[in-house]
Amino acid sequence: MIRLYSLFALIDLVLIIAALISCLSAEEHEIRALPRIVWVILILLFSPIGPIAWFVAGRPARPVRLSDGTLWKPGSGFPEKERPRPVAPDDDPEFLKRVAERSKREDEDLMRKWEADLRRREEELRQRDDDE
Repeated sequence: MIRLYSLFALIDLVLIIAALISCLSAEEHEIRALPRIVWVILILLFSPIGPIAWFVAGRPARPVRLSDGTLWKPGSGFPEKERPRPVAPDDDPEFLKRVAERSKREDEDLMRKWEADLRRREEELRQRDDDE
């Protein structure tokens, strides 16, 4: 039993050392979720959960090979302020123009139908007056 506990203690110590080395050698701007000092405290105080959390949620993201073969490194794209965002329909001038054109066409069609209906009714009234 003592051997098992000593094995777990050794594994925990190795995990803490590996997580600390990884955390302290990572660039500050690449560390995810929390500042470096918080990660160090988590790694040291909450063993083995802290080191595991570092490797899962704090370690810098690895580059990803895209389907076209290029290598994309997280964080190498646009700065957050310059990141292209989808434009809401209310802010998209092209969308608003299409809506206005569609609405204008629909209004014109409706007006033509009303005018045709009005002419038809006037003709019916004239014919009714002529018959009397």
